[in-house]
Amino acid sequence: MATPLTDQEKRKQISIRGIVGVENVAEIKKGFNRHLHFTLVKDRNIATPRDYYFALAHTVRDHLVGRWIRTQQYYYEVDPKRVYYLSLEFYMGRTLQNTMINLGLQNACDEAIYQLGLDMEDLEEMEEDAGLGNGGLGRLAACFLDSMATLGLAAYGYGIRYEYGIFNQKIRDGWQVEEADDWLRHGNPWEKARPEYMLPVHFYGRVEESQEGSRWVDTQVVLAMPYDTPIPGFMNNTVNTMRLWSAKAPNDFNLRDFNVGDYIEAVLDRNLAENISRVLYPNDNFFEGKELRLKQEYFVVAATLQDIIRRFKTTKKGAGARTSFQGFPEKVAIQLNDTHPAMAIPELMRIFVDIEKLDWDTAWDLTKRTFAYTNHTVLPEALERWPVELLETLLPRHLQIIYRINQSHLDSIASLFPEDMDRLRRMSLIEEDGGKRVNMAHLCILGSHAVNGVAQIHSDIIKTSVFRDFSELEPDKFQNKTNGITPRRWLLLCNPGLAELIAAVIGEDYVKDLSQLKKLMLLVDNEAFIRDVSKVKQDNKEKFAQYLEKEYRVEINPASMFDVHVKRIHEYKRQLLNCLHIITMYNRIKKNPTAPFVPRTIIIGGKAAPGYHMAKMIIKLITAVGDVVNNDPVVGSKLKVIYLENYRVSLAEKVIPATDLSEQISTAGTEASGTGNMKFMLNGALTIGTMDGANVEMAEEAGEENLFIFGMRVEDVAALDLKGYDAMVYYKRNPELRCVMDQITSGYFNPKNPDMFKDVTDMLFKYDRFKVFADFDDYVKAQEKVSKLYQKPKEWTKMVIKNIAASGKFSSDRTISDYAREVWGVEPTDLKIPPPSEPREAIDETAARALNKM
Repeated sequence: MATPLTDQEKRKQISIRGIVGVENVAEIKKGFNRHLHFTLVKDRNIATPRDYYFALAHTVRDHLVGRWIRTQQYYYEVDPKRVYYLSLEFYMGRTLQNTMINLGLQNACDEAIYQLGLDMEDLEEMEEDAGLGNGGLGRLAACFLDSMATLGLAAYGYGIRYEYGIFNQKIRDGWQVEEADDWLRHGNPWEKARPEYMLPVHFYGRVEESQEGSRWVDTQVVLAMPYDTPIPGFMNNTVNTMRLWSAKAPNDFNLRDFNVGDYIEAVLDRNLAENISRVLYPNDNFFEGKELRLKQEYFVVAATLQDIIRRFKTTKKGAGARTSFQGFPEKVAIQLNDTHPAMAIPELMRIFVDIEKLDWDTAWDLTKRTFAYTNHTVLPEALERWPVELLETLLPRHLQIIYRINQSHLDSIASLFPEDMDRLRRMSLIEEDGGKRVNMAHLCILGSHAVNGVAQIHSDIIKTSVFRDFSELEPDKFQNKTNGITPRRWLLLCNPGLAELIAAVIGEDYVKDLSQLKKLMLLVDNEAFIRDVSKVKQDNKEKFAQYLEKEYRVEINPASMFDVHVKRIHEYKRQLLNCLHIITMYNRIKKNPTAPFVPRTIIIGGKAAPGYHMAKMIIKLITAVGDVVNNDPVVGSKLKVIYLENYRVSLAEKVIPATDLSEQISTAGTEASGTGNMKFMLNGALTIGTMDGANVEMAEEAGEENLFIFGMRVEDVAALDLKGYDAMVYYKRNPELRCVMDQITSGYFNPKNPDMFKDVTDMLFKYDRFKVFADFDDYVKAQEKVSKLYQKPKEWTKMVIKNIAASGKFSSDRTISDYAREVWGVEPTDLKIPPPSEPREAIDETAARALNKM
């Protein structure tokens, strides 16, 4: 059995953070001083901490550039199949530390910054999060980019460069207040504008029919300006590209129109066009059918497809340009991240048919073989359904194409099921009830060769209920691809203590092959390892407690259990269930102050969509309960409730490594997958959760006995729906629940305004779709088991080790390998592109080797 190494042996063995090397450090210091002087035009006397951050960022970026150019040269030589990941959201967070890790520069940079008399952590804290996403869907896209680069895929992320990302959340007087996220205020050192690749995008206008076919004319043009961000793979010299589009008005905008005499007005009106990329819509799992949002969706799709086709046509092979589209799906794979980029399907058809003059059937065949669609939710309010009226005005040609796609679809259904009018209605792209709307999920299913859910249970639900008619017709089209997280950001970066402890006992290859964590099972009874794992967690908790005391002026007991519930605020995620449990624990302490109680610090965080009234009330209730609990002298340090303000990627990196208990308590059948659950598991927290999303597979991997699973399963929820859910039954049956609800109703947590939470209590009693009361009793019992185990630190830590050892499946490297082989038809490779230090010929040799493999 492996025995833990001494510190000296660890230092020798571990190079996860890169080699230090005197030349390395000297070079970084030189680059730092050069950028401070020439890029920032400052000296050490007047430079601010932000200047120092920018100087370091530019220095690290210098190390990316050569590899970035090399990677693109290499792709041009080899001409591999390209993968395009289309998403309206990329929730990237900060870039500096991730880049240092993936380039193996972290130790050298640490040493250089130390020698310069600066503090690395202070510099890292200066960086703004790139908050171009709402939650899981956007963060998944970011993890996927990291994995695609690490697996050597010729992949590109395409999205929108929002000027304002997800709002900054302030909690004032217990209420959420939104502030604009002006993340580009100081500039972004990681992006490179590419005005030479600017492309036109058309809106409005009309369709003209002629012998040659349809022409979309009299349109309004907006220009799409690309900004490229490098995406480095882990230690493999691959640097891929994320290309985000920004909207620019053409120079003749509103000046062509003879009726506009006012030049000043016309120039000011340029804003109208440029508003397209102004702001991220802050909705998670909710569809808001606004014209500006549809413009955003078409804008990213139209610019991206022009770019993809330009790249397809300019090839090294043959005479230097491709003229036939026959091989298009052999060279291009496009993944649609939910239905947000669904307009890519009619847009590619428009390009093939109207511009490239392909016949309809050929175009449709090529289109279907190119696209694949990932579904992210089964909540009906989240499914995109665009009014036909809006499409008719904004994208008239695309509406025609959608109608034609639908017509041939319905014709083929009618021939298969001649008398089944109801099936035709269910499967149509056009929904007629309450105004004509286009069902974008149906469009994606028809226009793709593969459709996937994001966890096994979610993929099953899609096949058996939501899209049942479609899966009966084409069962082979439907797949599962369980989500994953990148271990670079979510272990090496955020939890270096744990990452290095693991490397010391199983070596460092696990970083690129997370399944190797299974080897930790051999150490589950190793006293020294148990002690080390426990020590890493305690260190992380103390560090986070210091952060909380600095930011929130609250005393935290680092020996208490850190019980953490961080994610977007939504009724289906059931932060209310957690809140009811907090009040239950409070009541137990009040009733019997001397009884033994396992101390807890309950940390809840997450943003509510600005227009989501119930979610905002839930935040107010949690903060109101916190005010009572935290200021009750009888409770003391036994129970603390903290609302974590402005939860975002950089804050997740701090709280997750410090967590003991991870709350994953959605109603079974509502959370498609979840990825926070995986981050907590990898970082040594135990999970209390329902059998929902990826929790099911986590329990499968670790053994159900090593998670605190509670509550109804999907079948139980369905049975309860049939029977009819009556909240009152549970209220009457459970005295503790009754007491809690009576307190909220009577104004115990808000004496000045006793009716404040009437909307919340009315919902819980009368129209709770997510059945909070039905799982309350089992949740409280599961929480008692948690407290009991926490009193046996060694048993607790053994269970933690079993969880970490079982988390290998949840690497996004595994997810992306599965997409690559089973959806995109490409092979991951561990081929290392020659670094910039080697001559240009090395690229040709590597390319030749790659071509031989193909």
